[in-house]
Amino acid sequence: MQSLALALYALVVFTGLVNALAIPIRRISIPTTERPVIDIGKRHLEARQETSTSIIFEPSGFVITLRPRPTETTSSTTSLTSTSTASSSSTSATTTTSSTSTSSTTSSTSTTSTSTSTSSQRQPQQTPPADGSKKWVVAHHMVGNTFPYKKEDWLEDVKLAHESGIDGFALNTGRDEWEPDRIADAYQAALESKLDFKLFLSLDMASLPCNSAENAQYLRKLVLAHVDHPNQLKYDNRAFVSTFAGENCQFGQGGVEDAWKTQFTQHPELQGKIYFVPSFFIDPARFGSFNGVMDGDFNWNSGWPIKVTTNFAKDLLNEVANRVKEESQKGGLLRKPLNQVFSSANTGGGSAEAELQQALGKLIGSTESDTEHLNALKALSASLGKRDGEEVKPVYMAAVSPWFFTHYGANSFNKNFIFLSDQHLYSKRWESVIASRDQLDIVQVLTWNDYGESHYIGPIKGDQPDSESWTDGMDHTAWLGLTKYYATAFKTGQFPTIEKDQIYMWSRPHSATAQSPDPVPQPTNFELTEDAVWAVVLTTAPAKVTLSTSNNGDSNSSKTFDVPAGVSKLSIPITPGGIMKGVIERDGKVVVELAPTPEQFTFQGSPKSYNFNAFVASAVAN
Repeated sequence: MQSLALALYALVVFTGLVNALAIPIRRISIPTTERPVIDIGKRHLEARQETSTSIIFEPSGFVITLRPRPTETTSSTTSLTSTSTASSSSTSATTTTSSTSTSSTTSSTSTTSTSTSTSSQRQPQQTPPADGSKKWVVAHHMVGNTFPYKKEDWLEDVKLAHESGIDGFALNTGRDEWEPDRIADAYQAALESKLDFKLFLSLDMASLPCNSAENAQYLRKLVLAHVDHPNQLKYDNRAFVSTFAGENCQFGQGGVEDAWKTQFTQHPELQGKIYFVPSFFIDPARFGSFNGVMDGDFNWNSGWPIKVTTNFAKDLLNEVANRVKEESQKGGLLRKPLNQVFSSANTGGGSAEAELQQALGKLIGSTESDTEHLNALKALSASLGKRDGEEVKPVYMAAVSPWFFTHYGANSFNKNFIFLSDQHLYSKRWESVIASRDQLDIVQVLTWNDYGESHYIGPIKGDQPDSESWTDGMDHTAWLGLTKYYATAFKTGQFPTIEKDQIYMWSRPHSATAQSPDPVPQPTNFELTEDAVWAVVLTTAPAKVTLSTSNNGDSNSSKTFDVPAGVSKLSIPITPGGIMKGVIERDGKVVVELAPTPEQFTFQGSPKSYNFNAFVASAVAN
């Protein structure tokens, strides 16, 4: 047994050495529920499956550690409010209709056209949180993508983020020796901006080595360089510090909990100076063992419905099919590809298809993971309450994210998958955290500039991690308008008044089932995606909204909705050759028109390479 273990160890080390020498990147992840996940410590990993075992390679020394599969939590004692919306469906809806719906959204075109509509009417809870604490919205900024940045670039980012309702950046920093200089520029730019804009370090422990006491000393040096800076985010009068990963770090001490305590949070150089809210990818039931280390928790994976994989959806489909009485219908249902099942549900197909769509829709933006983490944080409350003789509760930082797609081949970073982001994930997740704001302290937007995983909301600039093939021409800054709207609601407890009519639209650039000569195959979980144009409209008063995928007036490629004042989430199917167009009309007059040119966006049937990123556009009334 021992010889087998040594042989496996040697094989893994050799593989890691070859990869590290060939590709000097930060981090990668291969998601799967079928086998262990191998995470190679290189560069640019932003999501990790909590339900998988992983092997982490540290290129400096090739230390290998294992993260066991966490225990499943089947019940919870804390109940978070679900997404606060009043929903109504047009001819057929992909979202769950609320039993308390008081608004109506109707369609003025043929019922044969597939479309969805959901309107958000209710406000989040108005009462300020009992402890009177301030709510923050920050965005994750990958310093590893800023090699060519000057101070002026940081200043542009700070100003744009601030204008978009974002209060600060979490500066993700890894092992690159030039990164401390970029961090210093970021702090100086924030200072010179004269804005109330805060920064804090997010130590990327999938990149930074953590095998020795010297490694911990380097981390302390990074933190101490800015701990007293005027733009440093402070919490409980301490400098706020976070991480990506770090659950396997031992700093030469022989135990993770003791290592972080003695070499970082309680080390004489940092003791009493920092408020530590890491993102450790562990079973939340273990939080209690990190007393004296964790002052709170950042739940990175809460931004996406990560448990919704292709296999998960197929298992649900099997459960639904087993309830179908007619054997022929049951067989036909199971033979369909998943995206055809979704399309059938949208067109008012069988009740089984609609049941599957509804079951998956409940997981989009869900707070199930938040509940589990919040319950587990209670184990830290007693130790924090004794600190400085004052009552201090653990901080909980939730994540929101608009998208996830990465497409690196086996000869590169070897991560090629999506997380389900359809059905208006960004809006629904925001609405969930707003409805639960009294239990949340900080929301972190993932991300400002992680191009490799397609969840950036900032401009495409700086240094890309070989992601140009799926980011070129795929600007996401249109999402900043939605970010400001929802961030304001989270921080104040009230949705802001909509002063101008606005429309936001996005879609993938080709069909989910399209075939391509791309040597890198379709991403894992691609079957979950729908061929649709998604839209969110913010209207000052009731209006008509028309979504179109062609300019020829074909009624099958156009849909008109009567929407109330407020936020409405709409969609329309799209086929190869389709374009994107949205119009808001009131009193017979066009008040907003969004129409990207065919050169900017045309839905493809035979792409040169697979691209499940989103093209995003917006328009605002004058």
